[in-house]
Amino acid sequence: MARILLFEILTPECKSIFFVKSVAVRSRNAGLIWIFVRTDSNENWRLKKGSSKLNIKKGANAMNSSAIRKKALECTKARLVRGILILFLLILWPGMAHSTPSTTYWTPMTLDIQSFGVVHLGVDNYFSNSSAFPTDFGVTVGVIPGDKLQMEVGIDFFANTYKPDFAIENQHPVSFNAKIGFLEDTLCKNAPALQIGIFDAGFRSSVQATDFTNAEIVYGVIGKSICNLGRFSVGPYFGLPQAMRSSTGNLQNVGAMVAWDYGFCKVKDACGNEYNKFVLCADYASGNNLLGGGGPGLYYYFTKDIDVLTGPVFFNDPAINGRWKWTVQFDWNLPALFK
Repeated sequence: MARILLFEILTPECKSIFFVKSVAVRSRNAGLIWIFVRTDSNENWRLKKGSSKLNIKKGANAMNSSAIRKKALECTKARLVRGILILFLLILWPGMAHSTPSTTYWTPMTLDIQSFGVVHLGVDNYFSNSSAFPTDFGVTVGVIPGDKLQMEVGIDFFANTYKPDFAIENQHPVSFNAKIGFLEDTLCKNAPALQIGIFDAGFRSSVQATDFTNAEIVYGVIGKSICNLGRFSVGPYFGLPQAMRSSTGNLQNVGAMVAWDYGFCKVKDACGNEYNKFVLCADYASGNNLLGGGGPGLYYYFTKDIDVLTGPVFFNDPAINGRWKWTVQFDWNLPALFK
């Protein structure tokens, strides 16, 4: 388990100084993350009353205590946003990070690819009344500039959960994904989206059955928007034979995925950006393996960049994933880091 300690000192100028030492991140129950910070015994790291460096006494030339409180209130909002971002950094720290590729619902079968410089943060939970999958934390970013060929890369971390269906201690918690291709109407007018990608690419040198972080699933996407019916996509997938097997041991490493989504209730934000407040979706993956299954879901967009997705997912091989799970997924697209 990676251990990092992060705490913040607010200077008289309302500037934040961050120190990183150790932290333990654990998850109990689907979707609930507890962060335990262990303080250092070294007194130099502590904020002590009377410290000549960190305690500003009333009447000091730099700023009195009331001014400090006023200044602190002015920058509270900025510090809160920074704290949220740092929380994500802790979760996504190298060696314990996780992110799903662009998806429709259960599968990565979608026409979308992250735009250049846009960072996507996601938290996915799947649970039932008897068990839950490991919580999935993810970050994905678009890496190719321009409006022709697009590419995204991501890294995933699967946290442990209460009564997981998967034996997480036997799995590597980190996996990678990538996708490259063309969006609709890019190659020529009315051209479909054409893409190829990989997900669940992990670190393990030896792969076992139902190894969900090392299945190395390669897939293709062809998709198109059809009038007022929504967006449709379909494509094949291929996974490692060692990992893509049924609960009885039969080889199930080749299959197909299909997906659909339909947005409605268009609104505009304060900046005039138009987006769909709701999106209906459904997808399905064939095969009696760790990927096989799908279901219908509903997106609700708080803003054009922040949404929550929920609905049931039903699985082809109940002995691997259970009969079904309810999913709640949170997505957040950050402003472009570079253009």
